[in-house]
Amino acid sequence: MNLLDLIISPAHAQAAAAPAGPGMGSLLLPIALLAVMYFIMIRPQMKRAKEHRAMLDKLAKGDEVITSGGIAGVIRDLGDSFITVEVADGVTIRVQKGAIGHVLPKGTLKSSQ
Repeated sequence: MNLLDLIISPAHAQAAAAPAGPGMGSLLLPIALLAVMYFIMIRPQMKRAKEHRAMLDKLAKGDEVITSGGIAGVIRDLGDSFITVEVADGVTIRVQKGAIGHVLPKGTLKSSQ
């Protein structure tokens, strides 16, 4: 025993612990991140797409709509994938059905002129 052992206790070698392998703890963080991403990004987008499809299925002649490009008009003809929209007296355009962004309440376009 030397004088230094009185001040600092000697360290003795201990048996090495088994290294921790990949377990449930290491998989918990990626699973939690995927769950958060699903509830923040994927689920709301799927809900919006479902509402948009339902709105497109309810379209009828005479509905006032705004396209995703900002063009407002009245539906004059409906097809499977295209819609004819009258944007002014005697001026019609054909747009894809998916390009319809919003359906306006009846009389909105007449009141804004």
